[in-house]
Amino acid sequence: MDLNFTSAELDFRHEIQSFLQHALPPDIRQKVRDGSLLKKQDYQRWQKILHAQDWGGSSWPVSFGGTGWTAVQRYIFEEECAAAGAPRLPPFGIKMVAPVLMEFGSPEQQARFLPNILAAEEWWCQGYSEPGSGSDLASVKTTAERRLDADGEYYLVNGQKTWTTLAQYADWIFCLVRTDKEVKPQRGISFLLIDMKSPGVTVRPIITMDGVHEVNEVWLDHVKVPVANLVGKENQGWTYAKFLLGHERTNIAGIGIAKRELTRLKRVATQEQKNGLPLIEDPLFAARMAQLEIDLMALEITNLRVLSDEEQRRAPGPEASILKIKGTEIQQGITEMLMLAAGPQSLPVGREEGEIAQPVQQIGYLARNYLNMRKLSIYGGSNEIQKNIIAQMIMGL
Repeated sequence: MDLNFTSAELDFRHEIQSFLQHALPPDIRQKVRDGSLLKKQDYQRWQKILHAQDWGGSSWPVSFGGTGWTAVQRYIFEEECAAAGAPRLPPFGIKMVAPVLMEFGSPEQQARFLPNILAAEEWWCQGYSEPGSGSDLASVKTTAERRLDADGEYYLVNGQKTWTTLAQYADWIFCLVRTDKEVKPQRGISFLLIDMKSPGVTVRPIITMDGVHEVNEVWLDHVKVPVANLVGKENQGWTYAKFLLGHERTNIAGIGIAKRELTRLKRVATQEQKNGLPLIEDPLFAARMAQLEIDLMALEITNLRVLSDEEQRRAPGPEASILKIKGTEIQQGITEMLMLAAGPQSLPVGREEGEIAQPVQQIGYLARNYLNMRKLSIYGGSNEIQKNIIAQMIMGL
């Protein structure tokens, strides 16, 4: 694999940079750089700007309204967006349920949902985890019983989903539900699309240790879901779930964001003092920072290889687990070193957007981000589970 960018790819990078310079709203850019909390409207506004440029579906094929960009072009786009301070769009619609619908959904489902996802008209959340069913998704207990009434066939859904990110904003949720209890657990799961406005859907907030309302419990109490909202075939949801998780784990690597935060770390370490010298000149600190940068460079090369492979096959393979593990470790390592560099100045002073930002130390943001990033090694399948996948599917153990 040639790791050098071609002249056409470098021209593409310049095009992206020029677009971001004039199209990214300054207030959104400042929020991202300051670490302020973004609202639903911020994400939607940025997605609509991209959509107006015909760049809303950077990873989508042209046939579904996407850009049709190569893996390298998509990588360049995401790297430049992160460097410019563009918000990282929630993946649940664009990068998670959309690929499933493209691959396994009916033409009617594709026509109904994909255009609204692309245009940021509908917001999605993910209904996978349950109390007692996190990394072991085969044990999901939320049930969907097929029934018939005067309006036709439907599923009656009962159960609970948890750690549902941004469900308080969602219009729709894609859910793993159990439709057959008598077969092997993986074979009795189906993939349903559920309208969050349906009677019986209740969203309850979970406040995380960083003090932010990001995740939720979602209760499903006798929720009627039309059979038309079943994706693919009944009891085949495990196949679709694995397909989706491959995309999620690739996205979690977050290389562009890690690069941006590494630049922030260097800036903070240059201005903070230890024994009268910039912290960046402390040998132990500098060595740890250099190791993070080396690991990030290696991860970047691995990510490019995986993206290149995606051009030849339908979904990321077990290599996505490597990206997930190492990407989350690097992001957590950077947040830890930022806390060490800023010291007491990293402690939070408030939770409101206007109270968080400070020029260098990012008072409050660093502590909040450190706490929030602890989740990375758990969600999307815990890193321990990813190591099992690597052992079984790559090493043959």
